[in-house]
Amino acid sequence: MSSGDALDGSAVALAGVRDFYGEDLATVDQLVTPWSFSVASGYSLLRDPRHNKGLAFTEKERDAHYLHGLLPPVIMPQELQEKKFMMSLRQYQVPLHKYMAMIDLQERNERLFYKLLIDNVEELLPFVYTPTVGEACQKYGSIFRHPQGLFISLKDRGQILDILKNWPEKNVQVIIVTDGERILGLGDLGCQGMGIPVGKLCLYTALGGVRPSACLPITLDVGTNNQKLLDDEFYIGLRQNRAKGEEYAEFVHEFMSAVKQNYGEKILVHFEDFANHNAFDLLEKYRSTHLVFNDDIQGTASVVLAGLIAAVKLLGGALADHKFLFLGAGEAGTGIAELIALHMSKQTNEPIEEMRKRIWLVDSKGLVVSSRKESLQKFKLPWAHEHEPITTLLEAVQDIKPTVLIGTSGQGKTFTKEVIEAMSDLNEKPLILALSNPTSQSECTAEEAYTWSQGKAIFASGSPFPPFEYEGKTFVPGQANNAYIFPGLAEALASQVTDENFAMGIIYPPFKSIRKISAHIAAKVAAKAYELGLASLLPRPDDLCKLAESCMYSPVYRNYR
Repeated sequence: MSSGDALDGSAVALAGVRDFYGEDLATVDQLVTPWSFSVASGYSLLRDPRHNKGLAFTEKERDAHYLHGLLPPVIMPQELQEKKFMMSLRQYQVPLHKYMAMIDLQERNERLFYKLLIDNVEELLPFVYTPTVGEACQKYGSIFRHPQGLFISLKDRGQILDILKNWPEKNVQVIIVTDGERILGLGDLGCQGMGIPVGKLCLYTALGGVRPSACLPITLDVGTNNQKLLDDEFYIGLRQNRAKGEEYAEFVHEFMSAVKQNYGEKILVHFEDFANHNAFDLLEKYRSTHLVFNDDIQGTASVVLAGLIAAVKLLGGALADHKFLFLGAGEAGTGIAELIALHMSKQTNEPIEEMRKRIWLVDSKGLVVSSRKESLQKFKLPWAHEHEPITTLLEAVQDIKPTVLIGTSGQGKTFTKEVIEAMSDLNEKPLILALSNPTSQSECTAEEAYTWSQGKAIFASGSPFPPFEYEGKTFVPGQANNAYIFPGLAEALASQVTDENFAMGIIYPPFKSIRKISAHIAAKVAAKAYELGLASLLPRPDDLCKLAESCMYSPVYRNYR
């Protein structure tokens, strides 16, 4: 097979200049490696996770690359390797052990790791990402074995550009960066927050098809205010309190400037798990000069909006006919609320200010109302409506009478039996979205939502819950996971929910179809680019979805010459 045989004509149009290992600068992948330089051989090849195939090396490859004697004589194809690893993985009883086993595999055989994740996505996603990644971050210092990504600390001020150049991959297309201050619902985990960008970039590749070498996870270590970590002998970060104010702003600005200088204008910087007081400011500051995306503000909002668009088919009416109550008024809550209001505004041709009046937020001090404006953070002000003060969620539900209850509080067990019962008394089909991660922080479980609502609730959560049977009917909880959109289009995602899914109360398509879903969303993005005259691949291909699928990274082993 020649190198071009793996690509159709449309994909070839995206190809061209290749990096050191022969991979295209786009996400196009090939089955045969057109080596520009000599491939590593012998022991070095077996220690290179990008190119190691373990026992799958053929006799011809073992001859050519001096592998005889370094491997047992058996030749084991990738499919059998996958079967063997899954059998071994299923022996572990502790989720963190499964996480560590998967990370160990990623560090020695990258393609087998992604083959496993793609083929077994519904089973393995909870161990590679939420909820297990939360525990992994909490214990990152203890389980740390091999560095992944770049750690850039305050000690590196004035040298950040040089540090970026230390990363071996030169054709990076996306960076996920965190400062570790608000990891999931677990708070300040400092430098140990690296588990989040590492995990999310695994999803970019496995679920979105972006080649691994295009992805760079970065942690900005500005200290931590978590005293438990500062006292931990195994903590891997700076042992100092967090930088703030001008010191913090100057450090981040040097980083953002260095990123653009090193990787160019088109590099996507994905902000992840920054605290509220920095997240909104950073997005606003750099959105006009860099290609930036905040998953907590924008990604979560897109996924939740997709679920709401789909759920309306079960609830009846239009989205603007419904009333929304949020528990949590931080990045996620206000980001989701704004996107819902924007969508309703476009649907109805009404001003967005009018649509915001259908959305209410409850924070730690109670209902967000106009009488609290002087003490509210800037991003909460659009949601400070005229209403008497209310201090509890139950009172808010009883008074506001929402049809949709959304939890983004990071506080577990806050959707109590009384709250769910109140929602069920008000609505024939209450929509309950308990979005906080990990599972321990979920506002309620699927079992609680279905039981307390007497089977009336439509339920989705941030972390996965198993199917639950109530009075002879099986309910399958949906998962409002940002893995669907990094970033993408809510309407495109909602359109992937089938009648069969709706029949089981599911408002999100199952993860087993995630790569096809990703290709469909990518095609919608591409179609918009052509509509706006921004697309560079001309003429426009007839089938954008097929083109997107052809550009996805494939974890199948290459044949080495």
